[in-house]
Amino acid sequence: MADGPLTVVIGAGISGLICGYGLQKAGQNVLVLEASSRPGGVIQSLGKDGYLLELGPQSFSGTWPLYELCAELGLSEALVEAPHGVPRFILLGGKLVPVPVSPPTFLSSRLLSWKTKFAILTEILRNTHPPESDESIAEFTRRKFSGELLDRLVGPFVSGVYAGDPEQISLRAAFPSVYEAEKFAGSVGRGMLRFAKTPKATMSQPRRRPSLISFRSGNESLITALADKLGPNLRCNVAVIAVNRLQQGFLVRLRRAGGSEEMACEQLVVATPAGVAASLLGELTPEACVSLSEITYAPVAVASLAYRREQVRHSLNGFGFLVPRSSKLRTLGTVWNSSLFSGRAPQGQVLLTSFVGGATDPSAADFSDEALSALVHSELAPILAISGQPVIQQVTLHRRAIPQYNVGHTRRLQIIRTAVESIPGLWLTGNYCTGPAVGTCIEHAFSVAEKVRAGYKR
Repeated sequence: MADGPLTVVIGAGISGLICGYGLQKAGQNVLVLEASSRPGGVIQSLGKDGYLLELGPQSFSGTWPLYELCAELGLSEALVEAPHGVPRFILLGGKLVPVPVSPPTFLSSRLLSWKTKFAILTEILRNTHPPESDESIAEFTRRKFSGELLDRLVGPFVSGVYAGDPEQISLRAAFPSVYEAEKFAGSVGRGMLRFAKTPKATMSQPRRRPSLISFRSGNESLITALADKLGPNLRCNVAVIAVNRLQQGFLVRLRRAGGSEEMACEQLVVATPAGVAASLLGELTPEACVSLSEITYAPVAVASLAYRREQVRHSLNGFGFLVPRSSKLRTLGTVWNSSLFSGRAPQGQVLLTSFVGGATDPSAADFSDEALSALVHSELAPILAISGQPVIQQVTLHRRAIPQYNVGHTRRLQIIRTAVESIPGLWLTGNYCTGPAVGTCIEHAFSVAEKVRAGYKR
């Protein structure tokens, strides 16, 4: 461990690992503490009978910071990229309908009626302004376009990204560029066009085609590489039970197998879920804790089912599909893993991963693994023309899977930031801060590491 003032990072999910790695790379004395037996949080890969299962996120959006990080960690050659342009589907009337991705396919698609298509095409000609109060994605979509667009496209998309309820998720918090475009130009279309013409602050990042990526040995390869870099600066099975303020810095109280321990640190980064952060920081900043405790998380069950190829009559040519809530199915969506990345299933087999639960169906978290697997199979079978039973099945339940950027989230974050900024040396990072995507978490955690490092220089 490096010499100098100590920074403690609480939590070794992707945000905590990145923050710790960024500090260590800058030569700082850092210690990352994780209460569970392994780092990585929901990012976990599992090999089973020749299949490679992802028990959390199935892939990552390729961002430039993520590519740079992989290069630093020696993972560039381990990256695998999903085929570009593969179709994505929406379940409509029991059939899979491709999501239109070009003007011709948009015009010919049966996913949306001509009334909704007209509302989308003419939005750029209309002049509207967002309300002063926070607006849900559902309210925005109905106001600007139609309830049909909400049901058939926007709602399933929100379920896919946030496992959320569009009636509750805040447009301003979850999709700030859409909100800003309408506020700035009176039209989302005109605003986006003007933003696109604005000169970028830097051209140092080369252009890359947007892509979905994973790793040849699974997404957990990223976690393993970060943990290896941190080495003894990462400690698992160490639970932080309390944090107190010192005259300069903080006193962190720990519990582990060998008993209790206390350690002093000059700077403290809390990279836990919001509710855990609230329980730890009650004495330091009650104002922030009230807002942290108001951030809810949606439970999600990840169900991986595999079949022999001849059991599935559907071509499985594509990414997968999302399911509108009006379909009355409990499956939120399904990813066709073996169609996206090589090595996910043995020759002649297919691997499908489905998601159940979310903010619109939290009671699904109370089902047994066997019941969830049977539910997903029963709903997939008629859609994909599946015969027989799965050859393997694996269900993983995440009770706090994804933070919900519900109405009022922007205000809550501002209260949290203001309260935390009043305490020198205290920092927060996590997927509730700037977005739940892995790439976004990486960017935020690196920015926090830079601020901590700058704080040492002052």
